[in-house]
Amino acid sequence: MHWKPAPHIGVNNQMQVSMPTPQEILAELRKVRYPGFTRDIVSFGIIKDIEVAQPGVTVIMTASPNTKPETLAQISSEIQRTVSAMAGVPAVKVEVEQAAPARGLAPTPARRTIPGVEHVIAIASGKGGVGKSTVAVNLALAMAALGGRVGLMDADVYGPSLGMMVGAAHRARVTHDRRIEPLERFGIRYISMALFISDATAVIWRGPMVTKLESEFLFNVEWGKLDYLLIDLPPGTGDAQLTITQRVVLAGGVIVTTPQEIALLDVKRGVAMFQQVQVPVLGVIENMSYYLCGKCGRRHEIFAHGGGARFARELNIPFLGEIPMVRQIREGGDTANPIVVADPGHPVSAGFKSIAADLISQLAHTGDGSRIL
Repeated sequence: MHWKPAPHIGVNNQMQVSMPTPQEILAELRKVRYPGFTRDIVSFGIIKDIEVAQPGVTVIMTASPNTKPETLAQISSEIQRTVSAMAGVPAVKVEVEQAAPARGLAPTPARRTIPGVEHVIAIASGKGGVGKSTVAVNLALAMAALGGRVGLMDADVYGPSLGMMVGAAHRARVTHDRRIEPLERFGIRYISMALFISDATAVIWRGPMVTKLESEFLFNVEWGKLDYLLIDLPPGTGDAQLTITQRVVLAGGVIVTTPQEIALLDVKRGVAMFQQVQVPVLGVIENMSYYLCGKCGRRHEIFAHGGGARFARELNIPFLGEIPMVRQIREGGDTANPIVVADPGHPVSAGFKSIAADLISQLAHTGDGSRIL
């Protein structure tokens, strides 16, 4: 692209006003929203470099192969307008570099958005048994309690659990035009394989059938208008997880772990998965962080403690919080009456709401580019 002079600055002003630093320019670019999102272009990680020299300012941005040309043109125009408005800038040039596809991954179709859904968040874990689904359900209910319009998708086809945890008294219905209607309870809309089969039915499907169902849940469900759609991913980092992260535009991923070292090692795998598919990591939640005795109120660190926060620091991602082990969480999951709605005043419910508020703030305001991996 060619140099474009800043239209509002004359020659005399160029001599009198010093040019801004790259850090000052980056701060201004945090005010530019990515088209179609409330987050800014810096937090999306597309600003690669800013060069300030005598001819003017050069902003170098990276774009994935799936980025639409019209989106690039709009972002480039906004960069031109924003930087040109800064005092002391004689000219602005925007260069676009195409990011290389992640190594080891086959070419994939362009990621799609879900009509009516503003933010899609993937809840992931590197291994099973960490309480990821429990966290996903209560986090969704906490976001709804804070005023959000929330949906919840159970992407675990082989071991669906949302039916037990939220309720499966009714089966999901299909409209005359073959669209799936999600169930609604506690103010959230949800869909799960458990709403189509009985408790005693085993799902014995090969990969392509699982992939097809996941796409149906993403794009053929009548989600309506949602502020947040949380996807409860299957545990691990296999084909099912990659299919979802590569097919839908994600606002970010949240990783659930427990304090044991073996679980924490899997946090790195979860982060690496999101890195490979260029999805921001919104943070880590340490579940079963400690046991809170209901009788004496004492705290017992059964699985050690603090590992989630330590790993988050090492990986330079936010630590969202810790959730203790309490009897009410287990009872709520078993009776389709999660703790956030069964006992809104419980300290654990307050913890989930604090984490939800943190995520909502990350998605609604300009973020720190260092958090995007």
